[in-house]
Amino acid sequence: MPVPLPRAAAAVGLPLAGAALAHVGPAATWLPVVRGRLIPGLAGVGHPRHVALTFDDGPDPVSTPRFLDALDGLGVRATFFVLGDAVVRHPGVVRETVRRGHEVAVHGWSHDRPWLPAPTRDVRALRRAVAAVRDVTGVTPRWYRPPYGILTSGRWAAARAAGLRPVLWTAWGRDWTATATPASVRATVEADLRGGGTVLLHDTDRTAAPGCWRATLSALPGLVAGVRAAGLAVGPLAEHGTAAALPVTAPPAPYGPAAVAHPQVPEPGRRP
Repeated sequence: MPVPLPRAAAAVGLPLAGAALAHVGPAATWLPVVRGRLIPGLAGVGHPRHVALTFDDGPDPVSTPRFLDALDGLGVRATFFVLGDAVVRHPGVVRETVRRGHEVAVHGWSHDRPWLPAPTRDVRALRRAVAAVRDVTGVTPRWYRPPYGILTSGRWAAARAAGLRPVLWTAWGRDWTATATPASVRATVEADLRGGGTVLLHDTDRTAAPGCWRATLSALPGLVAGVRAAGLAVGPLAEHGTAAALPVTAPPAPYGPAAVAHPQVPEPGRRP
């Protein structure tokens, strides 16, 4: 027979549970069905004749320059979501990214998971990342995509405080795995890609299977050719028309099946 909690414990436990839900509840936007139906701007839905091409986790002094060369050859510009701690280690790569006409956005200071509320830390980390990008490139970043796509209420607030607009994705290549191939990356992207979509890829294996970026790099020509064959333009988020549709503040914590304490992250050990 279960032993009832003392009234004092229940009085403390309920507010704590409510605070935890308020913190992590907005992270349900990680689920494509949630953001796609309720907040299409957050999903990266833009102009129906345009596809936004984005890369996460850089800069990487080994792999990122190869992506810059490949994109030059394709005549494509993209948005690179960079980590602040890598920006300060490899400033030349970030400067070269901007010099070649690409957009630099913020992926956070480091690639961590935000399960515990830490609003002051979140604000400090994002402002530090914004300052690093601005100091290195002279350009103030506009967009924010959190590691793993997990947007807690604290990270929503931190993005607003740092002057950033959160944006996730509508299609990804699952290109962080050891089994990724150019064909699998392209097929996975194209399965969910439509006009107005935002593609998530990675220009480094920093938090992924070693060397997996090579599959992404080899998939790029076919991906771009497929988008153009469909009569769509491809470019950075700055040309995608998402800004007007993006929310500035976090949605309320969801109820029902979406109200989960830990949204499912697609494979332990590495995510967007």
